[in-house]
Amino acid sequence: MNKPSKARIRQSFERAASTYDSAAEIQRTICRQLADSLPPALAPGRVLDAGCGTGFALDLLRQCFPNAEQIALDFAPAMLKRISTPCCRLVGDLEQLPLASASVDLYWSSLAVQWCALPAVLAEARRVLRAHGRLTLASLGPQTFHELRRAFSGVDQHQHTLSFHDCDEIHRLALAAGFVAVNIKNSPKIVYYSDFKTLLHAVKAIGANQLGDGRRTSLMSRVAYRRAEAAYEALRTAGGLPLTYDLITLNAHA
Repeated sequence: MNKPSKARIRQSFERAASTYDSAAEIQRTICRQLADSLPPALAPGRVLDAGCGTGFALDLLRQCFPNAEQIALDFAPAMLKRISTPCCRLVGDLEQLPLASASVDLYWSSLAVQWCALPAVLAEARRVLRAHGRLTLASLGPQTFHELRRAFSGVDQHQHTLSFHDCDEIHRLALAAGFVAVNIKNSPKIVYYSDFKTLLHAVKAIGANQLGDGRRTSLMSRVAYRRAEAAYEALRTAGGLPLTYDLITLNAHA
């Protein structure tokens, strides 16, 4: 799938580290939902938060597993610097984890793998998990930001959102990586904004504005911006301008 370069992804999240927490309301909601999916009987000795960002999930995981060793891994050092929870911090790539094989009991990842080559991510997750270890992750599906695609479709032919795997593709890739008891759920979330400018700023504030080939490489003209804004205004509801996060959760065992 068409993804931004790793250098651009890292740069985007490095810049977003100082604004991420103020704009990440839906990300926190999804983290809580993912934590609620963990079985009460689970008792991992070592937990990996892969793509941890500023570390919001670490406190949730500490509440669930107070005796577990926590490893916080992210591609952007600036994100790791903002973590306040005691943990082992690692700068690393989800496609090439700097961890030994069979060294983790719970692989957790919330809204990070969509930036990566998912087959490589799942292969690495399977490698580092111990026998009967658990994979719990949240990613995004094809309907994510469909409102933005619609608004810009009449403005230009550039790519304005990432491409995403659907549930069937994720299920197939998880099985191919060697996971069993694969369980996938799809539960879209919609966030509402007062205006188009605020919506775009929110996407940028969480670092989610990077795209692969086909993206616009020059500044958008004022006329083009106004056309996209008008198209998005046609989608306005009583709650405001909607923006969909097509949430997909994956739970499986090694």
